[in-house]
Amino acid sequence: PGSKSLTNRALLLAALAEGTSTLTGVLFSDDTKVMMKALQDLDVQLEVSEPNHEVGVVGRRTFAPVKAWNDPPIELTLGNAGTATRFLTAACAASPGLRCRVDGIERMRQRTIKELVDVLVEHGADIKYELEPGFPPLLIEGVNIDGGKMKMRATISSQYVSAVLISSFLFNHGYTPTFVLKFDGPVVSWPYIEITVKMMRQFGVKASTGWRSVMVPNLASYKGRDYAIEPDASNASYFLAAAALIDGASCTLGNLGKTALQGDAKFYTVLKQMGPKVRATKTTTKVNGRALYGIKINLNDMPDMAQTLAVVALFATGRTVIRNVGNLRVKETDRMEALRIELSKLGANVIIKGDDIRITPPEGNILLNADNGKPMSDENPVYIDTYDDHRMAMAFSIAGLRQAGLRINDPDCVNKTFPDFFKYLDYLRQPPDNAKG
Repeated sequence: PGSKSLTNRALLLAALAEGTSTLTGVLFSDDTKVMMKALQDLDVQLEVSEPNHEVGVVGRRTFAPVKAWNDPPIELTLGNAGTATRFLTAACAASPGLRCRVDGIERMRQRTIKELVDVLVEHGADIKYELEPGFPPLLIEGVNIDGGKMKMRATISSQYVSAVLISSFLFNHGYTPTFVLKFDGPVVSWPYIEITVKMMRQFGVKASTGWRSVMVPNLASYKGRDYAIEPDASNASYFLAAAALIDGASCTLGNLGKTALQGDAKFYTVLKQMGPKVRATKTTTKVNGRALYGIKINLNDMPDMAQTLAVVALFATGRTVIRNVGNLRVKETDRMEALRIELSKLGANVIIKGDDIRITPPEGNILLNADNGKPMSDENPVYIDTYDDHRMAMAFSIAGLRQAGLRINDPDCVNKTFPDFFKYLDYLRQPPDNAKG
């Protein structure tokens, strides 16, 4: 299915564009439906065809209201969708005259948004915390935000940076020919920022990257266009991982290769270091399962791959160290702690030190039921909690393809980005007669 990251970016870019866009390959999941509903609440006209994975968008260029100024604030209820929450906060704050309230489920109220709000408020935005400072819900009064130059930290989430960049054309740049966003220190998940910059260019705003900075030309505007969304590289990782951990298995991905827009499409390079045979072309990726070996790797550029790699590590010889993924603590759940708890249930030794996760697999790579120390099986199952986190469910499911007895609690959490995930697993378990491989 289509990429969540690209779908939500494309929806917002098209909504802020001049003219009409047709998006194809659109992902329909909890997170993207939340974004679509919010845009409709902001008076963006959408023509939605879920069976065809298409959305037509009539761009508004700004979310300035068409209602009376004294109407109550528009309620944007965004569930646990971090992308929609961050992106719409910036876009609404830069739409003069708009009044809205941004909120989500209880977990969203525990996910900090302070770095983004701080930089916007510093440049004139009118954003107030309704409850706990630093967290949603937010009360936003759209105003003219001072552009020109901004400096921000980007240590928690690259989505803060993308939120500012996508909406920067709405800022008041004065006499400066270019909006410059500079980063105060290292940037987490840089490939996601590159995705944003590339998509801004595809929609007509010629943004460019420099040394710890991004430049956006003044007086630019997005133009409506037809846009095809590539498959979701993050969700594709589970099938590459499945092939990697089953000796003799293979997986080929179409339309995802070396030229893919998404940074997570490079996950094959991580698997290759562990021993499987990997072949990537411009448009396809293929993994063949072989013996696995533990590695040490910095995943700061693709933190969403940490859970997939952690499960693969259960079947590797030696310890695997996943470095520099501290921002996992502010995802859908505290993913570092969730990994420690759930991997330990399967007999792994897991140590969290700073922003690193160290995983030593159980002896012989035989998963255990930690409650009794016996091998996991259908008669001795292990129940994995998912913490309302789609990636916990999908990553741990792959372990069940290697050894029977794994049970996933709350499997419906995959609806966040991949509603048909378990149908795909059924296909792997019982492929049709005409399936290859």
